[in-house]
Amino acid sequence: MNLSFLLLLLLLFIRDITAADISPGSTLSASNLNQTWNSPDNSFAFGFIRDGSTYFAAITYGGIPVWKAGGQNQGGGAADSTATLQFLSNGDLRLVNGSSNSLVWQSNTTGRGVTAASLDDSGNLLLKNGSITVWSSFENPTDTLLPTQNFTVDKKLVSGSYSFGLLNSGNLTLTWNSTIVYWNFQLNTSAPLNLSSPTLSLQPIGTLSLSDSRLSSPLILAYSSDFGEGTDILRFLRMDSDGNLRIYSSSKGSQQSLSKWAAISDQCQVFGYCGNLGVCSYNDSGPICNCPSRNFEPIDPNDSLKGCRRKIEIEDCPGNATMLDLPNTKFLTYPPELPAQVFFVGISACRLNCLVSSSCIASTSLADGSGLCYVKVPAFVSAYQSAALPSTSYVKVCGPVDPNLPTGSSASSQTKSWKLKPWLVFVIVLCTILGFVVFEGSLWWWCCRNSPKFGSLAAQYALLEYASGAPVQFSYKELQRSTKGFKEKLGEGGFGAVYKGILANRTVVAVKQLEGIEQGEKQFRMEVATISSTHHLNLVRLIGFCSEGRHRLLVYEFMKNGSLDSFLFASNEGQQEEEKVLNWEARFGVILGTARGITYLHEECRDCIVHCDIKPENILLDDNYNAKVSDFGLAKLINPKDHRYRTLKSVRGTRGYLPPEWLANLPITSKSDVYSFGMVLLEIVSGRRNFDVSDETNRKKFSIWAFEEFEKGNISGILDKRLDGNVADMDQVYRAIKISFLCIQEQPAYRPSMGKVVQMLEGITEIERPPIPRTGEVNISGTNSSVIIDSLSPVSTIAAASAPVSYTSFQAEAGVNSSFQSRKDTERTSSSLLKPYSS
Repeated sequence: MNLSFLLLLLLLFIRDITAADISPGSTLSASNLNQTWNSPDNSFAFGFIRDGSTYFAAITYGGIPVWKAGGQNQGGGAADSTATLQFLSNGDLRLVNGSSNSLVWQSNTTGRGVTAASLDDSGNLLLKNGSITVWSSFENPTDTLLPTQNFTVDKKLVSGSYSFGLLNSGNLTLTWNSTIVYWNFQLNTSAPLNLSSPTLSLQPIGTLSLSDSRLSSPLILAYSSDFGEGTDILRFLRMDSDGNLRIYSSSKGSQQSLSKWAAISDQCQVFGYCGNLGVCSYNDSGPICNCPSRNFEPIDPNDSLKGCRRKIEIEDCPGNATMLDLPNTKFLTYPPELPAQVFFVGISACRLNCLVSSSCIASTSLADGSGLCYVKVPAFVSAYQSAALPSTSYVKVCGPVDPNLPTGSSASSQTKSWKLKPWLVFVIVLCTILGFVVFEGSLWWWCCRNSPKFGSLAAQYALLEYASGAPVQFSYKELQRSTKGFKEKLGEGGFGAVYKGILANRTVVAVKQLEGIEQGEKQFRMEVATISSTHHLNLVRLIGFCSEGRHRLLVYEFMKNGSLDSFLFASNEGQQEEEKVLNWEARFGVILGTARGITYLHEECRDCIVHCDIKPENILLDDNYNAKVSDFGLAKLINPKDHRYRTLKSVRGTRGYLPPEWLANLPITSKSDVYSFGMVLLEIVSGRRNFDVSDETNRKKFSIWAFEEFEKGNISGILDKRLDGNVADMDQVYRAIKISFLCIQEQPAYRPSMGKVVQMLEGITEIERPPIPRTGEVNISGTNSSVIIDSLSPVSTIAAASAPVSYTSFQAEAGVNSSFQSRKDTERTSSSLLKPYSS
C-alpha cells in the first residue's frame, strides 16, 4: 500500500516536470540555436532562430516561427548574435542584446508574482503565479493566430506596415500604415449588425469562425482548401509581410508550410505592395513591381518592393511638367475618399486638371462608365496595371516623358544617331512605313477580299497573334456577322445558347450568348481576364468576349468532335451507334486528359478553381479525340453572393454527378469535383449513365450495382458491351473502376486529390481498396429537410463533418426531383458560362 502510494506521488511529480515548467533564472542564448524550451509533446519550441545576420526569440513549430518576442514592436524584435532571453527572478521575461546591453523586448511582468513559465502543447507561452496565468503569448499575438487561440477586437496581427484586425461589427479588416483599409470582409446580412463581443478563432480542421453571445452558433467565414483533411496537420493564420492574410498548413515533421487560403486573391490589390509610386503587374511566375517609366528610378535596386522616386522632382522643373500616360493602370483608392479628390469628368479633363493643379501628382480615369476621376495629392501612391483594366492613369513628371524601352534599346544612342545622320534615319523610317503599309494592305486583301464587311473584325482579331494572352474584345455586330445572325446553333447550355461562327481569318469558333449576368462591366472584364489566363492542353481555350450594353458573349475554340456524351450513350435520334463508339485506348486517353485538366484547375493555377459541374457533356473532344474540359471558372458572374452556404433549393449542378455535400448543405471544395469525376469515370468505362436503372442491374442504380459486381470480381460485366474485352487492356479497366469507387466516397476527406488520381491512373501510385458501401438514413443537422442519398462511404465519418449524413437513394425530399431519365431535367451550375456547346 505504501509502495503504491509512493509510486503514485512519483508519477505525479514526473508529470509536473514533463509539463515543461521553466524556472526563474533560466536563460537562452542566440549563440546556441539548439538550446530551446519545449512543449511537453515537443511539437513547439521556444528559442532563437536566425534570419541572415538577424536573430529572433521565437516560438516555432517544426522550425516554422508562429510567435516572435517583440514582433509587434518597431524593429519586429530583431536582435544580434550576442542576444540572450532571460527569465528573471522578479518574474520578467526579457530579450537583451549582449553587445550593447540594450533592451529589445520585455513582458513587463515584474512584481506580479510570476514563479514559473511554461510552453504548452497548443503553442502558448505562459507566465504563471501558481495556477494563475499572468501573461501569455496567445493574449499578445504578433503576426500569427494558432488553433484554440481567441482573437478579439483589442488585438492585432502585425507584419511591417500591414495589420489585421477585428471590428465590433464582426468585420475583418486589413490595414496599411494604420490609415488605409484595403480589405474589409463584411458578415452575411442575416447576422446581427451590432455584436456584443465578437471573437475570431481558427479551428484545427482549417475553418475560420466568428462567435458571439448574440449568435446562435459560430459563423464560418473561411475554409482552407484542405479543411478537414489529415490528423497531424497544424493550420495557422498569418499576416504576411506582403500585406496578405493567409491560412497555412504544415504537416508534422515537414518543416514547411503551404498556403491554403488567402484573403486577397489578387496580390496587386494589396495597397503599397510595390512601394510608393511602384506599379504592380503580373508575369508568368506571379506579381512583379516596376517603376512607371524611365523618368523614375528604384529606391533600392536590389528590392523592387521598396518603390520608386522621380529622377527630377516636380519642384526642380517649374513650367516644364507634363503627364505620363499609363494605359490599363489605376491608382488604388479605398473609401472614404475626400470630396476634393473625386470628380465626375471625362478622361481628357482628368488628365488636364491634374496637370494644372499644383497639389496633384497623379490621377486615374476609371473609364468603366461611372465617369469618375480620382486625383492623388502628394502622399503614398500605389498602382496596379493589367490588360483587363479599363482605367487610364497619369503621373506628373518633368518633361520630356521617357517611357520604358525594350531591353537592348538606348535612348541616348537613338538621339546620337539622329544628330549624326538625320537623312539616313529619315530614309529608314520612310521605307519602314511604306513597307508596313504594303504588307498590311496585302494581308487584308488576302484575308478579306471576299468579305469586305469583315475588315474591322480582321484588324481586331489580328491582335490575338500579338497580344500577351489577353482575351480579344469583339463588338456585338462583329460576332453577329461571324455567326450569320446566330443561325447555326451548336447546343443549348444552362445559361445561354451556343452558335458556330467563322472569324475573318477563317478560324472556326463557338460563340456563347450569356444570360442572367448580374455583374457590371468592370467585374465581367476582370473575370474574363482571369479565365483567359488559365491555359492547359486539356482545357477549352477562351479566345475573346463581347461586353456591349446588355450583350455578354464568350468566344471559344471550336471542338470538331463535340462532347463526350455523344460517344458514350445511345442516341435518342436513331443515329448509327457504331460510328460514335470510342475504343478503349481512346477512352483511357480521355480519362487521363480529363484528370490532368481538373488537376491543373485544382493544384497548378495561381488560385484553385473548383469546376462544380464535371460531366460528359462538359468534356469536349478535338480532332484527335483529345479531351478538353469546359464549363469552369465564371460562377461569380451568375451569382456574386457567397456561394459557400447552399440550401437544397439553391443547389445547382447536374443530378447524378452531385456530391453528397451539395445536398447536405456542406461546404464545396475541390473534393466535390473528385466525386463528379468518379461518376464520369464509371460512365466512360461502362458506357451507361451512373443513375440508369434496368432489369440487368436488378432495378438498382448502376453505380451501386457496379460496386457489387466489382466485389464479385465481375469486371467484364461492368465494361461497355460494345467493347471487346480481348482488345481492351483489362488491367487499365480494373484500375479505372477501382479509382472511380475511391472518388465517389461519401466523405470528402476519404476521396483522393486529383493529383493523386492522375498518379494512380498512370500506375505511379498504388491504389487503395475502396471501402465497403454503407446505407441508412439520418437527418441533416441545420436544415429543415431530410436528405437521402446513395453513395459509397467508409464505415466512420470524419470529425470535420458537423452534420452526420447517410444515404440510400439519390433523391431529396426538399423539392429535388427523383427522375433522372431525361437530360433536359438537369440543372447546371452558374459556372456553365464557360461551356462552349453542350446539350
